[in-house]
Amino acid sequence: MIDGSLPRLEFWCDLQCPDCRTALDDVRALRARYGDALSVELRHFPLEKHKHAYAAAEAAEEAFAQGLGWPFVEALLARVEELDARGQQVLLDVAREVGADVEEVDTALIDGRHMLTVDADQAEGKAIGVTGTPTYVIGRERLDGGKSQEGLRERIEAVVEAAIEASKSS
Repeated sequence: MIDGSLPRLEFWCDLQCPDCRTALDDVRALRARYGDALSVELRHFPLEKHKHAYAAAEAAEEAFAQGLGWPFVEALLARVEELDARGQQVLLDVAREVGADVEEVDTALIDGRHMLTVDADQAEGKAIGVTGTPTYVIGRERLDGGKSQEGLRERIEAVVEAAIEASKSS
């Protein structure tokens, strides 16, 4: 059992990015190690080179609104090549598979109800220096996984462990 508050982990992600799919393994491992004590927040950073990434971010926000965000994100990242090939239909297929209201997801893509959230994430990401995905922000440290994910989980764990130690001594 981990006591004290851990720093929040922001996972800056493009939902059409194969590297983000790989990074999800690290996120799962961190969740397994720290459980609910480590808050992991998905932040959207759709890259222009991925033509369906923006719509994917909007669909993910609708899935989060329906309480199925992480299952949607995990299922979608497992199908990045299919999203690239088949486009928005994959978003609806994934929504159906995870039990989301598919009509609501489709409507959200049409009416743009989550555009402000995605745009705000993207603007904040640019403001803090996110240039590619995946990128993590934990504590005040930005870790860029777009160039290499080598050692990132260990660096995140070091920040979390330091926070645990600090909370024990206070």
